[in-house]
Amino acid sequence: MANEILLYIGSVIIIMWGIAHLIPTKNVVNGFGAISADNKKIIAMESIAEGLTLIFLGVLPALVTILSDSQSQAANIVYLACAVMLLVMAALTLLTGARTPTIWYKICPAVKTVVAILFILSAVL
Repeated sequence: MANEILLYIGSVIIIMWGIAHLIPTKNVVNGFGAISADNKKIIAMESIAEGLTLIFLGVLPALVTILSDSQSQAANIVYLACAVMLLVMAALTLLTGARTPTIWYKICPAVKTVVAILFILSAVL
């Protein structure tokens, strides 16, 4: 039961963080100033892709927990795979966006890492 609570907390956090990535997409694109229409589309696509990926990484483990045994080997594989992906994304953000002056990009690696830890704990408890 404790593992499920940790998992649901992590899932809600990362789903909300994903939604928070989607909302300012237009402002993010406009923040790049006068760039080509193609570049605007690529930046929008990347911003949307990150938000959707984060939402997926929250929804998938929550669905596995709701629809199956949270202690099963399959569930643990899902929790750990999502945690690894979040850690990879945290490292990428740490090396890129977190090096900008934007506070949201600076805290993003920490949010992803905290959720990854919650997912890992969900797999081992």
